[in-house]
Amino acid sequence: MRKLILLLFAIMPAIAFGQGFQVNLHGQKQIGMGHTGTGLLQDGASVLFNPGALAMLPQNYVQAGMSPLLFKSDFNPSGTTDQFRTKNKIATPFTAYGVWGPKDARWKIGLGVYTPYGGLTDWGQDWAGKYSLESLNLKAIYFQPTLSYRVTDFLSLGAGFVYNHGTVDLTRAIPVSNSSGQDGQAELKGNGHGFGWNAGAFFKTNVGLTIGLDYRSQVNTTVKNGDAIFKVPSSLQSSFPQPNTFTTTLPLPSTSSIGLGYKPSNKWTLAVDVNFTKWDVYKTLGFDYAKNTPTLQDTYSPRNYKNGWSYRAGAEYKATDKIFVRGGGGYVTTAVNDGYVTPEAPDANRYYLTAGLGYKVTKNLDLDVSFEYEHLDARTQTNIESQLSGTFKTNVYIPGLSLAYHW
Repeated sequence: MRKLILLLFAIMPAIAFGQGFQVNLHGQKQIGMGHTGTGLLQDGASVLFNPGALAMLPQNYVQAGMSPLLFKSDFNPSGTTDQFRTKNKIATPFTAYGVWGPKDARWKIGLGVYTPYGGLTDWGQDWAGKYSLESLNLKAIYFQPTLSYRVTDFLSLGAGFVYNHGTVDLTRAIPVSNSSGQDGQAELKGNGHGFGWNAGAFFKTNVGLTIGLDYRSQVNTTVKNGDAIFKVPSSLQSSFPQPNTFTTTLPLPSTSSIGLGYKPSNKWTLAVDVNFTKWDVYKTLGFDYAKNTPTLQDTYSPRNYKNGWSYRAGAEYKATDKIFVRGGGGYVTTAVNDGYVTPEAPDANRYYLTAGLGYKVTKNLDLDVSFEYEHLDARTQTNIESQLSGTFKTNVYIPGLSLAYHW
């Protein structure tokens, strides 16, 4: 029984750290161009991509967007022909940015509200991995006030404070049955917060090349008094004390980015970004439970993640004074080592393709749409804790829409 409980709480790390939950949907123009933006001047999304670029923006911005995300994963248990699939549920990552500064001033202030982590996964109650996961609803919302200053005509710097508020609701089956043969169930619910910062520098050259550097700090997010809810036969209730809570701290890793932008003509814009995410800070996760029993003890679960890279490229073509066509793609390396793949984040190396279209509704109003397709390499794994063994195959489909008003 003790092993059962350890496995129950050891799954929480994947919720926060699986690459599949690092959303990266932070602006429709940027998505359309393969998620490039560190070395570009495009719109208010520079609050996130590179705070140093804000002071170079020629206008002020208020904008908001949403990118509904459909995550589709299949699982084939080892040694069988069975196939289990996630249900069709749609997550709704969103962004909102504001940028303002007096005309001709060297400074601008900004505010970003965005969702860098999130996921909505539902495998149902009758699949092979139900003792690892039934459903997951995760939301992490970052709030980032920002200040940017133009040091010279070719260099600007910026930085922002980050406050993170996250919520999670996860359910899984427990291999104990009541008199009707129904499995027990555990639900983990909680919310937490953390603090960090985002800083960047932006350089212009006289040959049409722009260069951006950005660093987003590690954010240690603490969940206090999260609810651990158990539905078990009455004969086992003393081993699962109710009500019960838990406390844990999750280190969301830092990200370093460099980006280049280039305009070979007044119609074309080209961009590349390289991102390094320091996932190796996530080695062990511990849970401190308010109420312990001989069965339910505090747990310390190894994770031993590795650092990850992403490589991005994109282009924009100005078809007319009102219509902009975008395209791009990229490759992302997984942070999840062999033996740690879970159904919450069946992560693997992946590639993605993006497309976008921009339309100037009026002189001051932009409408932007985007679409992204992600394909994760098939990955056959046996989890070292749950012993769930099989092959995951995953694809992700993400349309998006935003409006931006600028003056």
